[in-house]
Amino acid sequence: MLAEAARLVATGTKELLLIAQDLSAYGVDLGHRESVWGDRPVRAELKDLLAHMAELGAWIRLHYVYPYPHVKDLLPLMAEGKVLPYLDVPLQHASERILRLMRRPGGYQSHLKTLRAWREAVPGLALRSTFIVGFPGETEEDFQILLDFLEEAELDRVGVFAYSPVEGAEANRLPDPVPEEVKEERKARLLELQARVSLRKNQRLVGKTLEVLVDELPEPGLAVGRTYRDSPGIDGVVYVETDGTVRVGDRIPVRITRAETHDLHGVQA
Repeated sequence: MLAEAARLVATGTKELLLIAQDLSAYGVDLGHRESVWGDRPVRAELKDLLAHMAELGAWIRLHYVYPYPHVKDLLPLMAEGKVLPYLDVPLQHASERILRLMRRPGGYQSHLKTLRAWREAVPGLALRSTFIVGFPGETEEDFQILLDFLEEAELDRVGVFAYSPVEGAEANRLPDPVPEEVKEERKARLLELQARVSLRKNQRLVGKTLEVLVDELPEPGLAVGRTYRDSPGIDGVVYVETDGTVRVGDRIPVRITRAETHDLHGVQA
């Protein structure tokens, strides 16, 4: 993986996204054994991999990191600026009862405790998560627990899916399926709440100067890019008034002047 990352950076790649169904379990299947990269041993373990990858100089972004206890070992790399302070953590729900039915750990309070500890270790940590509404047996009370959690947790980015049966899944045999119209209504309510949270968080950035990676130059004097809080294709963007000399791939300081629900506007600082 390090050799591939080095090749990409050598050919101009500015950002490396590490994506896996369970990235935090990297190396478990290999027994965390060592291999050699260059003249150095590297363990098949996420923290060691990232420490070496950070030397390449590109942004490094992590997707689908389950909230295992050892995730805290990655936080110093983020606090030191070696890895982007961004975690995509698929929490799935906040009702302990529904999470047990999903065969997943955690719940409202344990989720909050974990997120607070991470944010204390890395101020400004951007958190993205995905949730499922309408899982078999989900009551209005369960759904309200999820809404209350999202209001309190103030996640930066949220995706939501209405539950749909998957062939062979054990959840298909659970009682009390949620009607489709109820699933869609709950999805809409969740997105409406999260839009308010997102706007509130974005408005706090107005007046701050953030580093922006330039992705596009749609017209002279205008750039479109992303901050560390924004993964390509799924999160927001920043529209930047520039001096006209920036190029795609540049990382530039931008003073944020205006906030929308998902996107920001600013001027090159």
